[in-house]
Amino acid sequence: MSLDAVLARIDADLDDATSRLFELLRIKSISTDPAYTPEVAKAADWLAEDLRGLGFDAEVRPTAGHPMVVGHAGDGGPHVLFYGHYDVQPVDPLELWHRDPFDPTIEDQNGVKVIRARGAADDKGQLMTFLEACRAWKAEHGSLPCRITVFLEGEEESGSPSLVPFLEENADELRADVALICDTGLFGDNTPAIVTQLRGMLQEEITLTGPSLDLHSGMYGGIAMNPIRVLTKVLAGLHDENGVVQVPGFYDGIPEISDELRAQWDGLSFEPSAFLGPVGLSEMAGESGRSGLEMIWSRPTAEVNGIWGGYNGAGFKTVLPSKAHAKISFRLVAGQDPLVLRENFRVWVNAQLPPDVEAEFVGHGASPASQMDTSAAIFEQTREALSEEWPSAAAFVGCGGSIPVAGYFKEILGMESVLAGFGKDDDAIHSPNEKYDLSSFHHGIRSWARVLARLA
Repeated sequence: MSLDAVLARIDADLDDATSRLFELLRIKSISTDPAYTPEVAKAADWLAEDLRGLGFDAEVRPTAGHPMVVGHAGDGGPHVLFYGHYDVQPVDPLELWHRDPFDPTIEDQNGVKVIRARGAADDKGQLMTFLEACRAWKAEHGSLPCRITVFLEGEEESGSPSLVPFLEENADELRADVALICDTGLFGDNTPAIVTQLRGMLQEEITLTGPSLDLHSGMYGGIAMNPIRVLTKVLAGLHDENGVVQVPGFYDGIPEISDELRAQWDGLSFEPSAFLGPVGLSEMAGESGRSGLEMIWSRPTAEVNGIWGGYNGAGFKTVLPSKAHAKISFRLVAGQDPLVLRENFRVWVNAQLPPDVEAEFVGHGASPASQMDTSAAIFEQTREALSEEWPSAAAFVGCGGSIPVAGYFKEILGMESVLAGFGKDDDAIHSPNEKYDLSSFHHGIRSWARVLARLA
């Protein structure tokens, strides 16, 4: 099958592909607001119908929440599962949008053509890059180059409450050789990135209680233990002077990145000052001796996200508080067990408490990191295919955040995920005036066509 003919078809059909994307973008599929439940269902129906037009055996599948869309097509070659989500974030505050968020248009932004609409980048524009690549293959050759299952979710922006049950109930149907996920971005403007490691998350809330009630600081100050004083000492000791987390066993089992991966990251020419400058910072604050990309991609973190206690109103109240509170999150990497870390953290805190102060802990989530096995052939095949399409060679990268679906695919379906997307840092996802570069849409379609050709 000729790839060149498919790429030429994509180029010639870009206007029609953009029009189809606009149809989907006009559907107000906000999953978090029950008022938009009919719109979410409408988007699912639209996608299932579009897939059927491409020859997929596609259905809208009900869940306890919003529906999933599942479609199967093709035979022979490897079996790939493509995942995307068709729900979008709310548009508030609406007054900050320059136009109707669900009236998509192409605008000029600093000399670059962009698609402006809610969901343009997250994730409707991204998922349509894959569907349009399939459309071009079907139009040119009458069939797809390999066996493909498309799996589209309608609850990603509202925490995916139905995802795990659906995967467990339909594991045999959805299991494939590999999952393709298009919900990430480029590195910079022209370097395709394949995310091969995703940090996990542990969230803890602490309440320290000292006296049984708030006390007058004149009468009790000095003789009574202040829980805020204890809490601030504990939190100050969370890191040493070199930024190293002090919870016992925190770094146990964490692997170093390979020399090959380090060389790829060094080749990305990441400048910490350029990264930090726009948010008013200038110096890296993580572990000494680590590069900036290591700090945000392959090293674990401990961060205090909130701290409060005592009187916080207007004026002054000389109170010695009964309680002090903090919220702390840990971003985890491969080799760390969040439940073991939770226990170690709680033991570490309790060991520092003086008499008359007790700690209460509330856990708010514990998910492990995901580490892809890049020795699987598809990873290098995808890297080569993307490198042929973009000005700069593709790189295996990390992601400082968490994308739980990749972990679920590995845990429940037993397969690796290739995360490759074409968004940019300035796409304003989740924010007013979201956009997706027209070039990202165009080259994204061509990229998936190349990947499918390599797999076939």
